[in-house]
Amino acid sequence: MEAKWRFHNYYQWVVFFLFFQAALCYIPKFVWNNCEGGLMHTIGEGLNPGLHKEDEVSSRKKVIIDYIVKHIRMHNGYVFKYWFCELLCFVNIVGQLFLIDAFLGGEFLTYGPRVLEYSEMDQTERVDPMIFVFPRMTKCHFHKFGPSGTLERHDAFCLLPLNILNEKVFITIWFWYVILATLLGGLLLYRIALFTLPGLRPRAMHKHNKAVPIETVEAITNKTSIGDWWILYVLSTNIDPLIYRDIMVKLSKEIETANSNSPYNSAGLYSSSSV
Repeated sequence: MEAKWRFHNYYQWVVFFLFFQAALCYIPKFVWNNCEGGLMHTIGEGLNPGLHKEDEVSSRKKVIIDYIVKHIRMHNGYVFKYWFCELLCFVNIVGQLFLIDAFLGGEFLTYGPRVLEYSEMDQTERVDPMIFVFPRMTKCHFHKFGPSGTLERHDAFCLLPLNILNEKVFITIWFWYVILATLLGGLLLYRIALFTLPGLRPRAMHKHNKAVPIETVEAITNKTSIGDWWILYVLSTNIDPLIYRDIMVKLSKEIETANSNSPYNSAGLYSSSSV
């Protein structure tokens, strides 16, 4: 019976591969930082009551309200770029699962289930699957010159202590990536629901910041686009809740006034929510 040989050449490249993975994970953030342009920082700047005087905060609130009213229905690109980066995160994680699987010779996708199965097996029967992926001891061939100058081949057992660490790193990556892929998949479904079900948006915003009356949230959501809604939704996580409530209440009145004074009101310029 022929011995079945298995060659592992990837273990020496593990450090470089992990660095490459880290770079891939940074790509969505890099893309978003270049697309966002510091808009949220600019809008939320100067609204911390602990760092700025009351008149400065009031002035900044007016600036934000005027900005939203003047640029209403002009922020769809902002939200779609953000959601694209979230999709990019999902594609990145799923793609890396298959990339690691190719790097480890087709052993990674089933790595986690096999480790879990191994932990539940009887100790007299189980074989550690991590040894097959990252062997801790292997057969090595050394070639050196003998006393007469002839090249001689020597067989030996080689210990690979670094693989003890590698196996722990990659099993952690497997579980972490599966969890991330699941959460990101659920998040994308939630984004699709927000896009296709406008009635869900005011509820999501009110749940996120209950200091704002639900009637105010609904009034603003019904007269703005999904991009405007997203700007206000994200803004609530960057400023004081009470200041955010004041902005939303005043913004609702300003939009209602603009809607009433608009010569296009009969055509429903701000009269209904749209994408």
